[in-house]
Amino acid sequence: MVMRRLIRVTAFLLCGAVLLAVGLYPKERTATATEPVVVRVWNVDTFEGGKGSRASFLKKVALRVESQRTGVYYMVTSYTAEGARAAYERGDRPDVLSFGVGLDCFAESSFPLNARFAGGEADGKCIAYPWCRGGYALFSLTDDFSEAGKTAISEGGTNLVSVAAAMNGIAGEPCDSLAAYVGFLGGEYRYLLGTQRDICRFSARSVDVFYRPLPVYCDLYQYVSVLSSERKEACDLFVETLLSEKTQSELSLIGMYSASETGEFPGRPEWTLSAFASPQALEELRNLASSGAETKIIANYLKSI
Repeated sequence: MVMRRLIRVTAFLLCGAVLLAVGLYPKERTATATEPVVVRVWNVDTFEGGKGSRASFLKKVALRVESQRTGVYYMVTSYTAEGARAAYERGDRPDVLSFGVGLDCFAESSFPLNARFAGGEADGKCIAYPWCRGGYALFSLTDDFSEAGKTAISEGGTNLVSVAAAMNGIAGEPCDSLAAYVGFLGGEYRYLLGTQRDICRFSARSVDVFYRPLPVYCDLYQYVSVLSSERKEACDLFVETLLSEKTQSELSLIGMYSASETGEFPGRPEWTLSAFASPQALEELRNLASSGAETKIIANYLKSI
């Protein structure tokens, strides 16, 4: 009888100890564990780059930041402009956005940056800053740019190459980027109004060309904006690393240039577009430039850098 009581008491105490341990364990874990921070970075390309992938470049930057900060992870995802807009309308948005000109819907959700750039300003605040850029140039197979001949106007994205042509006083035939490149090398065109993409193409084929930078206008900027207040510290760290001198010195790996670079190519642009220009505004300006409007009229739509 005594033995049975002892067994019951022991079993009761063991059950109580187990229940007490189960009750306390989650609380102790909650107090000591740290949840990882996952930052979503979207990359939206609206114009041709130089070579390689801008998204892949951002992933390398993400790994660099992750190696410096424990518990912070960056998920880089590529979107089309249409896909990004559709996601935004559904209420889905990233923490960090890398994008080309034309995603106006993201302006209202972007936080001010500790930087200044005319193309990324809205309501007097800089909410987007270019982390890389390209440029326009006139290419020739000889060093004589005075000779008459047809010019191919290379169109490789939603960037306004027609504005670049108009602002530099160049008339030509608009055609697909690759067709313009092939036609130029094949002698169909005397000149090619192209971009950094063509520089990389010529280099890959070891073709010697001459070029004249066209720095009057440039809209070939890839911007970065921060859209998250909850993970802002981690977002700011990513942007800081992306714009650091070390990272900017590596842009040649993707055939692009730093926004602060003033080298011979692509030159120092004088005019650009607002990073958040709407698709409708871009189309209106494209038509205006193609119609032969005066440069002073076109400049009314632009921002002075």
